[in-house]
Amino acid sequence: MSGVALRLRGVRKRYGRLTALDGLEFEVPAGAICGLVGPNGAGKTTAFGVVGGYVRPDEGQVDVLGEGPLDPHRHAGRVTLLPQDCALNAHTTVGETLRYYGRLQGLGRAESRREADRVLDAVQLTDRAGSRVRQLSHGMRRRVQVAQAFLGAPELVLLDEPMGGLDPHLVVAMRAFFLAQRGQRTLVISSHVLHELEAICDHVIFLDKGRCVREGSLAELTGRGQLVRVVLEGDAADFLAAVSAALPAVDFVAEGPQLRAQAPADWTIPRLNEAVLQALIEAGAPILELRPGRGLEETWMADRGA
Repeated sequence: MSGVALRLRGVRKRYGRLTALDGLEFEVPAGAICGLVGPNGAGKTTAFGVVGGYVRPDEGQVDVLGEGPLDPHRHAGRVTLLPQDCALNAHTTVGETLRYYGRLQGLGRAESRREADRVLDAVQLTDRAGSRVRQLSHGMRRRVQVAQAFLGAPELVLLDEPMGGLDPHLVVAMRAFFLAQRGQRTLVISSHVLHELEAICDHVIFLDKGRCVREGSLAELTGRGQLVRVVLEGDAADFLAAVSAALPAVDFVAEGPQLRAQAPADWTIPRLNEAVLQALIEAGAPILELRPGRGLEETWMADRGA
């Protein structure tokens, strides 16, 4: 899978005096798991609405799967969406609900039944197929909502805060489910929990005040391609002179117990890891942990000057 699954160019949306999207532009590579990051009011939900076709932009262009704006007929079953706040019919069963959504996406009766069973198994709710929605906990309802977004074979899936309200063990299971989609379809996931996005995303878009302030691969944004951080027991500054002398081509910075090593452009991470660890061992440094790049949260805060 190659190319661009989603592209926005100069998209603006105003609600009276409030500008929700201010010339928003970004691209999502096909087959990627893309994280949409930003504070409340950054425009994430409005952007999802524009892409999903239920919010009309005032200006700009939206290209979904290389075929222009979303068309409910042309894109039926190919683009799915999980809004942040959505309600399921409380009186129908879980199985009936998913079969209904499957039929809306163009699946036949038998296929919608098979797909309902498949996605319920994927979100670990097979035993709840006969339960009415009103009998489910908040976390279970959220899993049913996630499940409906994966009925059939969608090419682009938009998920707004999909793991909100889930217990930790279910977050782990959902993370594995999302990772299994990589390369099969494109996922765009909005979340405030940056370490969860960091664990699953390979592309990230930072939004602020209705604009894209930064985008790129996770490796590019966090510096994982040429940056490692080593956590030591004690003050890293005690070993700064020794490792700097041993590896003059590497840029070292000591920050408390952490030693940050920035490699030259022609170095690889394996080469940097080997060289830095060897220099620290020879210097007698007590090594506790090795981390690639910066964390996504650290990157976001640094970009905002926090």
